[in-house]
Amino acid sequence: MKTVNCLIGAAMILAAGLVPPTDTQAGELSRGAILSASCEGCHGTGGRSPGAIPAIAGKSLDYIVDMLQSYRSGERQATVMGRHANGYTEEEIRLIAEYFSKQR
Repeated sequence: MKTVNCLIGAAMILAAGLVPPTDTQAGELSRGAILSASCEGCHGTGGRSPGAIPAIAGKSLDYIVDMLQSYRSGERQATVMGRHANGYTEEEIRLIAEYFSKQR
């Protein structure tokens, strides 16, 4: 019953468009997918930007990790990205990078 309730809850969240879908089994949301939801506001659904903001879907895991770490350290300057990157732990950066690296 608990699994059914979790699946129903996850389906309701997905239907509301609050978090991106994932490719995990049984419709479970990965932590990386949940963390990536805030990125999608600018970088587009699944990291496929329709505009001037760079698309990040399908970029390599290492590239995304390096960019986020560069923004966080201040090595790479940005108005918004430095603030976002500062809010993530190393583990969260890796989870976000894994999520976007698998998007096509």
